[in-house]
Amino acid sequence: MDMMRSVGTLTRADLADTINRKMGLSRSDSLDLVEAILRHICDALSDGENVKISGFGSFVLRDKKERVGRNPKTGVEVPITPRRVMTFRASQLLKERIANG
Repeated sequence: MDMMRSVGTLTRADLADTINRKMGLSRSDSLDLVEAILRHICDALSDGENVKISGFGSFVLRDKKERVGRNPKTGVEVPITPRRVMTFRASQLLKERIANG
């Protein structure tokens, strides 16, 4: 038997449903809580702050400088403009949990 599961998508509604079931908040209050947390994370990132959630991981911002890229089909060089990118770095705890399924 294959131990790998198909990958689904966890939605805001799924998170709110879990809060509703585990914490007893109303569905509306649960969804409001999820939205408030996500808004707080987005606001912090927009303000240039990294976001670390202990035991889960970190959303890390990085400023990339202008550089020269190449179109892989034509080989033509094109400038890539400077930009800010966000990466996610999983915590060691999350990495172990995922690896052990």
